[in-house]
Parts: sequence; structure tokens; C-alpha cells
Amino acid sequence: MHEITQIRKLSLWIFLIPLIAINLCLFISQNPEMLDNTVFSVDQIGRSGFSIPYLDGSLSISRASRTFPQYLIFKPSMILTAIFLFYYWKNNNDLVNNLYKTKINYKFKIFGILSAVFLAIHSIFLGIKFDIQIYKIFRRVILLLFIIFELIAQGYLVYHLYSLKKKLEVMINKKVLLIKFLLVSVLIIIAFLSLPTLVTKGNTHFKHMLEWNYFVGVIMFYLLSRFFWRRTT
Repeated sequence: MHEITQIRKLSLWIFLIPLIAINLCLFISQNPEMLDNTVFSVDQIGRSGFSIPYLDGSLSISRASRTFPQYLIFKPSMILTAIFLFYYWKNNNDLVNNLYKTKINYKFKIFGILSAVFLAIHSIFLGIKFDIQIYKIFRRVILLLFIIFELIAQGYLVYHLYSLKKKLEVMINKKVLLIKFLLVSVLIIIAFLSLPTLVTKGNTHFKHMLEWNYFVGVIMFYLLSRFFWRRTT
């Protein structure tokens, strides 16, 4: 099926582009001297010492990415990822429609496209400074909505794929379907367990560590999608 070929291609890009982008921004943040005395000199706020934020939470993705020149990498990468997300969810919707013999917009498509929209909005506004509290709240709400809608979309899609597993038997890897289910379940459980800590002040390093690992967990869903579908001809 044409949709499966597209889904496999899009899945890999949706995983690789943001993963490379955030870690390249981190590398630049920790090695700013490479760009000293050039037009790409790193902003002081975006500089940091060596650390592994996945383990120690020493800085946030936002701090590593929102200043010049890191945002030249981060913003285009996330906007491109949002575009790929739109087509990913559209192709999945077309595929499920073909299998169910329907012509509707399933919930996973609606929530998936909404998550793509909020990712793009978050990327556009990241680094723009307005010294008003409502703007800071707005940015956090946008990021939160991206995560919520993304998890809902992933959950609904896994549900439909599980319902269709017998019909898709020759086209899918059932073990990967189980891993996708476990991944989404773990992400949802972690979100609920972490909520009390996230809404209170303090625990900055824990929040940053969670941010890096959680983001990788969310995009890991798409890497699994690459291996979930068997190659079609």
C-alpha cells in the first residue's frame, strides 16, 4: 500500500530530525568557543559547561535551543517535523479508512494534527521575549497541549492498529505493536506521576532531566513505526 511506504519514510524523519536538532543545539551550547569570532558567536545565555542533561538535568532543551545561533537549527527543524507529522497522521488516517472501508477523520488524525500545530507554534514563539506573565503561561500551555495531543493521538492509533492486527498480519510486526503499546502506556503513567512535581516550584534538575528523556520517548514512537510496518512493494 502507498500509505505504508509513506508512513515508513515519514516515521524515520520524524524521529531523526528533532533528535539530531536538540543534541546539536546541546553540543553548540557546551562548545561555544568553536563559533567565537564568527557571525555565529553563541549568546551568553545559550552557553553551558559540559554535562549530560539526560542524567543530571543541568539545563533545559529551551535554554540549549532558544538563543542565537541554536534557534537557527531548532526552529526550522521543529517546523519541518510538524509538517511531517501532519502527513504522517494523514497517511495513517487514509490507511485505516482503506482497511475499515470508511471515509472519516479518525480521532488520532485530529489529535495528531493538533499536536503538530502546537509544536510549530511553540517553535515559532521560542526565544521571543515578552516580559509579561501571561506570555510565559501561554508558552507552557502550548507545550503541554503538544504533549497531551501527541499522547492521545498515539494511544488512539495503537488501539486501531491492535483492532486490525489480524487483517494486517502479513504487513506488520506484532512484537513492535506490543512495544508501541507499552511505550505509550509508560509515557502516560510517567506524565501522571510527574504532574505534582511539575506544577510545584523547585526540583529544576529533575524537570529538565524529565524533559530531555520524555521528548526522546515521545519521538521513539515514530522510530518504532518504521519497524512496525514491513517493507511493501
